[in-house]
Amino acid sequence: MRRDEREITDPTVLDAILREERVMYIALANNDVPFLVPVFYVWDGTALYFHSARSGSKIEWLKRNNTLCFAISHYGGVVEDALACNFEARHRTVIGLGKAQFINDNQEKIPILQRLMAGFTDRHYAFPDANLQATLVIRINIDAMRGKQHGF
Repeated sequence: MRRDEREITDPTVLDAILREERVMYIALANNDVPFLVPVFYVWDGTALYFHSARSGSKIEWLKRNNTLCFAISHYGGVVEDALACNFEARHRTVIGLGKAQFINDNQEKIPILQRLMAGFTDRHYAFPDANLQATLVIRINIDAMRGKQHGF
């Protein structure tokens, strides 16, 4: 990291960012071609999870290469300056590398899907078998991650 003073080294701050945000960007690669996609996610303290339909570009790419990069960021406005080139974003960001693992067991999917829904509503939902069969849950086993912040 070029600016060491901006690195987040406190694991509780990293954990808070991962728990508070809702959208994660995952970067995938296939034959030197990049693919970036936003997904709603949940963090359980050790791994990240997202859901998807059983087919589509990101799933096909993950089946060919399960290594990915992820980024989760909180934008907190602008830090103004007298000079235009010195304006900066107030932000907190976590970036990491990991491996995607498909979760096929419906009973394992349910609590993850419930946690995803809890990020958006207080309502509780049942997940019919047909819906569970049509839905993939993907776990990101994290190999490395770092955080950076400015203006907080």
